[in-house]
Amino acid sequence: MELDMAADELKSVLNRLRRAQGQLAAVIRMIEEGRDCEDVITQMAAVSRALDRAGFAIIATGLQHCMGDAGSESADRDRMRARLEKLFLSLA
Repeated sequence: MELDMAADELKSVLNRLRRAQGQLAAVIRMIEEGRDCEDVITQMAAVSRALDRAGFAIIATGLQHCMGDAGSESADRDRMRARLEKLFLSLA
């Protein structure tokens, strides 16, 4: 499955990934500075959520494209469904 996203969808995913990148850099700094464990874990949870949301946005776009191909053969739809399900589960 190719990553075929509209410009606005791509921009949103990239923004989420950049936000996660910044949050991860903050986690690294916090650990290096010996910051409070609770603060570090809270920030790590934010990184995880940002990555999950970016992943779900990518998968949802793939699903949307698949639904647009509703006329394709049943076997193809079943394979695509299985691939998308596996991707969703990989983020769970």
